[in-house]
Amino acid sequence: MERDPREAAMPDQPAVPEPSEPRAAPDAELEPIDAEIVEPAEPAALTPPPFVPTDYTDQGVPTLDYVRDKIEGRSATAMGWEELRTAEVEEAEKKFAEREEKGRAKLEELRRQMGL
Repeated sequence: MERDPREAAMPDQPAVPEPSEPRAAPDAELEPIDAEIVEPAEPAALTPPPFVPTDYTDQGVPTLDYVRDKIEGRSATAMGWEELRTAEVEEAEKKFAEREEKGRAKLEELRRQMGL
């Protein structure tokens, strides 16, 4: 009978170690813990949260201030974009539009060739 080479490298020990001593039951020698009993506190009176003004009325309609701020914000954003617009940006947009048009033309050509 041949021995496996892996067995030769390992001493003759069982694969799973056996427990050395049986353990005592979990409740066997436990002492009670001294603890103080705390009575539950009385529930605090519920107070409504403080009023926080919102951008909408109780009926769900936006307030005039909210609408004004939103319009002013969009206007400021548009003005900022116009200030950033330069000749380089316009040239890049033209190149992008040309590339998109060439891509659409090529796609249409391929569709015609495939008969779609």
